[in-house]
Amino acid sequence: MSGVLVGTALSRAEWSARAEAHAARADDLTAAHRARASRQQKHPVEDFLFTYYSYKPAILRKWHPGPGVVLCDAEERASWRWYRTSADGVDVDAETFRRDRGSLYRGVVNLLRATAARPARFGCFGLHEWAMAYRADDVRHAVPLRLGREGTDAVVESHELTCTHFDAFRFFTPDAAPRNRTALTRDLQIRHEQPGCLHAGMDVYKWAVKLGPLVPGDILLDAFALARDIRTLDMEASPYDLADWGYSPVAIETPAGKAQYVARQRALSERSQALRTGLLNAVTAGDDTPGSADFLRPDSV
Repeated sequence: MSGVLVGTALSRAEWSARAEAHAARADDLTAAHRARASRQQKHPVEDFLFTYYSYKPAILRKWHPGPGVVLCDAEERASWRWYRTSADGVDVDAETFRRDRGSLYRGVVNLLRATAARPARFGCFGLHEWAMAYRADDVRHAVPLRLGREGTDAVVESHELTCTHFDAFRFFTPDAAPRNRTALTRDLQIRHEQPGCLHAGMDVYKWAVKLGPLVPGDILLDAFALARDIRTLDMEASPYDLADWGYSPVAIETPAGKAQYVARQRALSERSQALRTGLLNAVTAGDDTPGSADFLRPDSV
Protein backbone atom coordinates (compact mmCIF):
# COMPACT_ATOMS: atom_id res chain seq x y z
CA MET A 1 0.00 0.00 0.00
CA SER A 2 1.31 3.42 -0.96
CA GLY A 3 -1.37 5.88 0.20
CA VAL A 4 -1.02 9.62 0.50
CA LEU A 5 -0.06 10.90 3.96
CA VAL A 6 -2.72 12.74 5.95
CA GLY A 7 -2.08 16.47 5.76
CA THR A 8 -0.74 16.30 2.22
CA ALA A 9 -1.81 18.74 -0.50
CA LEU A 10 -1.65 17.41 -4.04
CA SER A 11 -1.35 19.64 -7.08
CA ARG A 12 -3.74 19.05 -9.94
CA ALA A 13 -1.00 17.30 -11.92
CA GLU A 14 -0.22 15.02 -8.96
CA TRP A 15 -3.75 13.96 -8.08
CA SER A 16 -4.81 13.64 -11.72
CA ALA A 17 -1.89 11.30 -12.37
CA ARG A 18 -2.84 9.21 -9.34
CA ALA A 19 -6.47 9.03 -10.45
CA GLU A 20 -5.50 8.01 -13.99
CA ALA A 21 -3.08 5.33 -12.77
CA HIS A 22 -5.76 4.05 -10.41
CA ALA A 23 -8.32 3.75 -13.22
CA ALA A 24 -5.79 1.95 -15.42
CA ARG A 25 -5.01 -0.56 -12.67
CA ALA A 26 -8.72 -1.09 -12.04
CA ASP A 27 -9.31 -1.73 -15.73
CA ASP A 28 -6.48 -4.27 -15.76
CA LEU A 29 -7.89 -6.09 -12.72
CA THR A 30 -11.34 -6.37 -14.29
CA ALA A 31 -10.42 -6.82 -17.96
CA ALA A 32 -11.01 -10.58 -18.12
CA HIS A 33 -14.38 -10.32 -16.38
CA ARG A 34 -15.56 -7.49 -18.63
CA ALA A 35 -14.50 -9.41 -21.73
CA ARG A 36 -16.43 -12.50 -20.61
CA ALA A 37 -19.46 -10.40 -19.71
CA SER A 38 -19.50 -8.92 -23.21
CA ARG A 39 -19.70 -12.49 -24.54
CA GLN A 40 -22.21 -13.51 -21.83
CA GLN A 41 -19.79 -16.13 -20.55
CA LYS A 42 -19.90 -17.32 -16.93
CA HIS A 43 -16.87 -18.16 -14.80
CA PRO A 44 -17.30 -20.34 -11.68
CA VAL A 45 -14.41 -18.71 -9.79
CA GLU A 46 -13.92 -15.11 -10.83
CA ASP A 47 -17.55 -14.06 -11.28
CA PHE A 48 -18.06 -14.39 -7.53
CA LEU A 49 -16.52 -11.01 -6.80
CA PHE A 50 -19.06 -9.34 -9.09
CA THR A 51 -22.15 -11.42 -8.33
CA TYR A 52 -22.01 -12.22 -4.62
CA TYR A 53 -20.79 -8.72 -3.74
CA SER A 54 -22.87 -7.15 -6.53
CA TYR A 55 -20.33 -4.42 -7.24
CA LYS A 56 -19.81 -3.44 -10.86
CA PRO A 57 -16.27 -3.06 -12.25
CA ALA A 58 -16.87 0.67 -12.64
CA ILE A 59 -16.90 1.17 -8.87
CA LEU A 60 -13.22 0.21 -8.77
CA ARG A 61 -12.23 2.97 -11.20
CA LYS A 62 -13.25 5.83 -8.89
CA TRP A 63 -10.20 7.12 -7.04
CA HIS A 64 -10.39 8.78 -3.64
CA PRO A 65 -7.38 10.16 -1.75
CA GLY A 66 -8.84 9.33 1.66
CA PRO A 67 -9.43 11.75 4.57
CA GLY A 68 -6.97 14.54 5.27
CA VAL A 69 -5.61 14.93 1.73
CA VAL A 70 -6.33 18.20 -0.08
CA LEU A 71 -6.74 18.22 -3.86
CA CYS A 72 -5.71 21.54 -5.37
CA ASP A 73 -7.54 22.94 -8.40
CA ALA A 74 -10.18 20.22 -8.16
CA GLU A 75 -13.35 22.27 -8.64
CA GLU A 76 -15.09 19.40 -10.43
CA ARG A 77 -14.89 17.35 -7.24
CA ALA A 78 -16.56 20.02 -5.14
CA SER A 79 -19.96 18.63 -6.16
CA TRP A 80 -19.05 15.02 -5.29
CA ARG A 81 -20.97 13.66 -2.35
CA TRP A 82 -18.99 13.76 0.92
CA TYR A 83 -16.43 16.21 -0.44
CA ARG A 84 -15.98 19.79 0.74
CA THR A 85 -14.25 22.95 -0.43
CA SER A 86 -11.85 25.10 1.57
CA ALA A 87 -9.41 27.88 0.79
CA ASP A 88 -6.74 25.25 0.15
CA GLY A 89 -8.74 23.06 -2.24
CA VAL A 90 -11.14 20.11 -2.06
CA ASP A 91 -10.98 17.19 0.34
CA VAL A 92 -13.09 14.32 1.67
CA ASP A 93 -15.63 15.43 4.26
CA ALA A 94 -15.07 12.49 6.61
CA GLU A 95 -17.10 14.00 9.45
CA THR A 96 -20.24 14.28 7.32
CA PHE A 97 -19.81 10.76 5.96
CA ARG A 98 -19.49 9.38 9.49
CA ARG A 99 -22.60 11.29 10.55
CA ASP A 100 -24.65 10.26 7.50
CA ARG A 101 -23.52 6.63 7.62
CA GLY A 102 -23.00 6.41 11.35
CA SER A 103 -24.44 2.95 12.03
CA LEU A 104 -22.69 1.37 9.06
CA TYR A 105 -19.42 3.17 9.76
CA ARG A 106 -19.34 2.17 13.43
CA GLY A 107 -20.38 -1.38 12.67
CA VAL A 108 -17.69 -1.91 10.05
CA VAL A 109 -14.98 -0.30 12.17
CA ASN A 110 -15.93 -2.38 15.21
CA LEU A 111 -15.98 -5.58 13.18
CA LEU A 112 -12.60 -4.84 11.61
CA ARG A 113 -11.08 -4.04 14.99
CA ALA A 114 -12.50 -7.16 16.62
CA THR A 115 -11.27 -9.35 13.76
CA ALA A 116 -7.80 -7.79 13.71
CA ALA A 117 -7.39 -8.26 17.47
CA ARG A 118 -7.98 -12.02 17.45
CA PRO A 119 -5.42 -14.74 16.76
CA ALA A 120 -5.85 -16.39 13.39
CA ARG A 121 -7.22 -19.93 13.27
CA PHE A 122 -6.23 -22.29 10.48
CA GLY A 123 -8.09 -25.55 11.13
CA CYS A 124 -11.15 -25.20 8.90
CA PHE A 125 -9.46 -26.56 5.72
CA GLY A 126 -11.97 -24.75 3.52
CA LEU A 127 -14.75 -27.20 4.35
CA HIS A 128 -17.42 -24.52 4.08
CA GLU A 129 -17.73 -25.18 0.34
CA TRP A 130 -18.10 -28.89 1.04
CA ALA A 131 -20.77 -28.16 3.65
CA MET A 132 -22.69 -26.18 1.05
CA ALA A 133 -22.83 -29.30 -1.14
CA TYR A 134 -23.41 -31.87 1.61
CA ARG A 135 -26.34 -34.18 0.80
CA ALA A 136 -27.63 -31.60 -1.66
CA ASP A 137 -29.69 -32.46 -4.72
CA ASP A 138 -28.43 -29.33 -6.44
CA VAL A 139 -25.02 -27.72 -5.92
CA ARG A 140 -24.09 -24.06 -6.19
CA HIS A 141 -21.91 -24.33 -9.30
CA ALA A 142 -22.48 -25.98 -12.66
CA VAL A 143 -19.23 -27.92 -12.26
CA PRO A 144 -18.76 -31.65 -11.51
CA LEU A 145 -17.89 -32.76 -8.00
CA ARG A 146 -14.30 -33.97 -7.92
CA LEU A 147 -15.06 -36.95 -5.65
CA GLY A 148 -18.66 -37.44 -6.69
CA ARG A 149 -21.71 -37.17 -4.46
CA GLU A 150 -20.87 -39.96 -2.02
CA GLY A 151 -17.19 -39.00 -1.83
CA THR A 152 -18.07 -35.38 -1.08
CA ASP A 153 -20.46 -36.37 1.70
CA ALA A 154 -17.86 -38.73 3.15
CA VAL A 155 -15.30 -35.90 3.45
CA VAL A 156 -17.78 -33.79 5.41
CA GLU A 157 -18.67 -36.70 7.67
CA SER A 158 -15.03 -37.47 8.43
CA HIS A 159 -14.19 -33.94 9.59
CA GLU A 160 -15.39 -31.53 12.24
CA LEU A 161 -16.79 -28.36 10.69
CA THR A 162 -15.30 -25.30 12.39
CA CYS A 163 -16.51 -22.42 10.22
CA THR A 164 -16.40 -19.01 11.96
CA HIS A 165 -17.93 -16.84 9.21
CA PHE A 166 -21.68 -16.36 9.23
CA ASP A 167 -21.94 -15.46 5.53
CA ALA A 168 -20.44 -18.83 4.64
CA PHE A 169 -22.32 -20.75 7.32
CA ARG A 170 -25.70 -19.44 6.17
CA PHE A 171 -25.27 -21.34 2.90
CA PHE A 172 -24.60 -24.69 4.60
CA THR A 173 -27.17 -27.32 3.68
CA PRO A 174 -29.72 -28.19 6.38
CA ASP A 175 -27.85 -31.45 7.07
CA ALA A 176 -24.47 -29.72 7.31
CA ALA A 177 -25.36 -26.79 9.58
CA PRO A 178 -25.80 -28.86 12.78
CA ARG A 179 -22.35 -30.37 12.18
CA ASN A 180 -20.62 -27.02 12.64
CA ARG A 181 -18.92 -26.55 16.00
CA THR A 182 -20.80 -23.28 16.50
CA ALA A 183 -24.28 -22.24 15.37
CA LEU A 184 -23.43 -18.86 13.86
CA THR A 185 -25.82 -15.91 13.67
CA ARG A 186 -25.65 -12.42 12.19
CA ASP A 187 -26.08 -10.80 15.61
CA LEU A 188 -23.04 -12.62 16.97
CA GLN A 189 -20.84 -12.21 13.90
CA ILE A 190 -18.56 -9.76 15.67
CA ARG A 191 -17.79 -12.40 18.34
CA HIS A 192 -16.65 -15.08 15.90
CA GLU A 193 -14.95 -13.32 12.99
CA GLN A 194 -11.22 -14.10 12.93
CA PRO A 195 -8.36 -13.22 10.57
CA GLY A 196 -7.52 -16.75 9.45
CA CYS A 197 -10.89 -17.06 7.69
CA LEU A 198 -10.73 -16.76 3.92
CA HIS A 199 -14.13 -15.12 3.69
CA ALA A 200 -13.27 -12.55 6.35
CA GLY A 201 -10.27 -11.67 4.19
CA MET A 202 -12.42 -11.37 1.08
CA ASP A 203 -14.82 -9.14 2.97
CA VAL A 204 -12.12 -6.51 3.46
CA TYR A 205 -12.97 -5.62 -0.14
CA LYS A 206 -16.68 -5.34 0.71
CA TRP A 207 -16.00 -3.04 3.64
CA ALA A 208 -13.66 -0.90 1.54
CA VAL A 209 -16.43 -0.37 -1.01
CA LYS A 210 -19.02 0.43 1.64
CA LEU A 211 -16.82 3.06 3.27
CA GLY A 212 -16.56 4.84 -0.08
CA PRO A 213 -14.63 8.13 -0.08
CA LEU A 214 -12.95 7.38 3.26
CA VAL A 215 -10.91 4.64 1.55
CA PRO A 216 -7.76 5.59 -0.41
CA GLY A 217 -7.76 4.15 -3.90
CA ASP A 218 -4.73 1.92 -3.42
CA ILE A 219 -6.35 0.19 -0.44
CA LEU A 220 -9.53 -0.45 -2.42
CA LEU A 221 -7.67 -2.07 -5.32
CA ASP A 222 -5.32 -4.01 -3.03
CA ALA A 223 -8.40 -5.37 -1.25
CA PHE A 224 -9.94 -6.44 -4.55
CA ALA A 225 -6.72 -8.15 -5.64
CA LEU A 226 -6.55 -9.96 -2.30
CA ALA A 227 -10.18 -11.06 -2.60
CA ARG A 228 -9.47 -12.47 -6.06
CA ASP A 229 -6.50 -14.47 -4.77
CA ILE A 230 -8.51 -15.74 -1.81
CA ARG A 231 -11.35 -16.80 -4.08
CA THR A 232 -8.89 -18.85 -6.12
CA LEU A 233 -7.81 -20.88 -3.08
CA ASP A 234 -11.40 -21.06 -1.89
CA MET A 235 -12.43 -22.87 -5.06
CA GLU A 236 -9.26 -24.90 -5.56
CA ALA A 237 -9.90 -26.40 -2.12
CA SER A 238 -13.59 -26.90 -2.83
CA PRO A 239 -15.26 -30.20 -3.84
CA TYR A 240 -15.57 -29.02 -7.45
CA ASP A 241 -13.49 -30.28 -10.37
CA LEU A 242 -12.16 -27.13 -12.01
CA ALA A 243 -9.52 -28.76 -14.23
CA ASP A 244 -11.34 -27.62 -17.37
CA TRP A 245 -10.97 -24.05 -16.11
CA GLY A 246 -7.24 -24.39 -15.51
CA TYR A 247 -7.27 -24.87 -11.74
CA SER A 248 -5.42 -27.61 -9.87
CA PRO A 249 -7.18 -29.03 -6.80
CA VAL A 250 -5.98 -28.55 -3.26
CA ALA A 251 -7.04 -31.98 -1.99
CA ILE A 252 -7.93 -31.06 1.58
CA GLU A 253 -9.13 -34.61 2.21
CA THR A 254 -5.45 -35.66 2.31
CA PRO A 255 -2.66 -34.68 4.75
CA ALA A 256 -0.63 -33.13 1.95
CA GLY A 257 -3.61 -31.13 0.75
CA LYS A 258 -4.32 -29.89 4.26
CA ALA A 259 -0.72 -28.72 4.64
CA GLN A 260 -0.84 -26.94 1.30
CA TYR A 261 -4.12 -25.27 2.20
CA VAL A 262 -2.91 -24.03 5.58
CA ALA A 263 0.33 -22.65 4.14
CA ARG A 264 -1.55 -20.60 1.57
CA GLN A 265 -4.22 -19.66 4.07
CA ARG A 266 -1.56 -18.26 6.42
CA ALA A 267 -0.03 -16.13 3.68
CA LEU A 268 -3.43 -14.77 2.67
CA SER A 269 -4.28 -14.09 6.31
CA GLU A 270 -1.11 -12.01 6.71
CA ARG A 271 -2.09 -9.96 3.67
CA SER A 272 -5.63 -9.50 4.93
CA GLN A 273 -4.42 -8.39 8.36
CA ALA A 274 -2.13 -5.79 6.80
CA LEU A 275 -4.98 -4.48 4.65
CA ARG A 276 -7.44 -4.59 7.53
CA THR A 277 -5.06 -2.44 9.61
CA GLY A 278 -4.43 -0.06 6.73
CA LEU A 279 -8.14 0.30 6.08
CA LEU A 280 -8.86 0.98 9.74
CA ASN A 281 -6.10 3.58 9.98
CA ALA A 282 -7.34 5.34 6.86
CA VAL A 283 -11.05 5.53 7.64
CA THR A 284 -10.64 6.46 11.31
CA ALA A 285 -8.05 9.19 10.74
CA GLY A 286 -9.15 12.19 12.78
CA ASP A 287 -12.05 10.31 14.38
CA ASP A 288 -11.95 10.58 18.17
CA THR A 289 -15.35 8.92 18.68
CA PRO A 290 -15.05 5.97 21.08
CA GLY A 291 -16.07 2.53 19.85
CA SER A 292 -19.53 1.15 20.50
CA ALA A 293 -21.33 -2.18 20.56
CA ASP A 294 -23.27 -1.30 17.40
CA PHE A 295 -23.12 -3.94 14.76
CA LEU A 296 -24.25 -4.56 11.21
CA ARG A 297 -27.86 -5.46 10.69
CA PRO A 298 -28.69 -7.57 7.62
CA ASP A 299 -30.12 -4.55 5.80
CA SER A 300 -26.81 -2.68 6.17
CA VAL A 301 -24.52 -5.28 4.63
